Amino acid sequence: MAKKIEKKIVGYEVLKNEEQEQDGGCVATEPKEEDNIVQLHEKLQRPEMLLGSTYKVKTPLSEHALYITINDVVLNQDTKHELRRPFEIFINSKNMDHFQWIVALTRIISAVFRKGGDVTFLVEELRSVFDPRGGYFKKGGRYMPSLVAEIGDAIECHLRMIGMLKDDGLDEHQKKLVAEKRAQYESAVEKRNTDESSDFPVGAQLCKKCNTKAAVQMDGCLTCLNCGESKCG
Repeated sequence: MAKKIEKKIVGYEVLKNEEQEQDGGCVATEPKEEDNIVQLHEKLQRPEMLLGSTYKVKTPLSEHALYITINDVVLNQDTKHELRRPFEIFINSKNMDHFQWIVALTRIISAVFRKGGDVTFLVEELRSVFDPRGGYFKKGGRYMPSLVAEIGDAIECHLRMIGMLKDDGLDEHQKKLVAEKRAQYESAVEKRNTDESSDFPVGAQLCKKCNTKAAVQMDGCLTCLNCGESKCG
């Protein structure tokens, strides 16, 4: 039996046989919340305002710092499906030596951001770029193989900040091993500091008579500076 639909169709579902017998045909249903979830894709229009963070990168390769700005788009705001995802990246500096390739790189990275999906692979891809002239060590002793790797490091910091990357952390065995190595190092440092604070020269040997590390070579004989014991008599 045909039934005329008087209302605008906003959704549909397939009814079971018993439901069709009770309702006598099709019924309009309310759209589910999951149907309204906005996903990040390249056709998503850029909002007028974006949230962002700027990272200062100072390298020994240039006297001028790089300023890396990454802007994020907030999807499904004020809902349980709210997500913050990187949308674009800009790099600015007074140093114009790398202007062309930096502009090209930022446009490519921004295009990858707008594609959506998992963009965390960019971190490892950028970090695997090595400068033929050699890298450098950052503050804290971390080695950077190139300026491109430095950009990848800034992207990683930002992805961790917005929750796209998380630290797996050390397991119990690794934590125990690190604690043991730290204790050994601190013990060695303490021992060295104790030796250096002694009244006797560094490198003095243990005297068998007074049990003090004060025995040194004098005139070809091992002589204790603490008790005067000498093999030469």
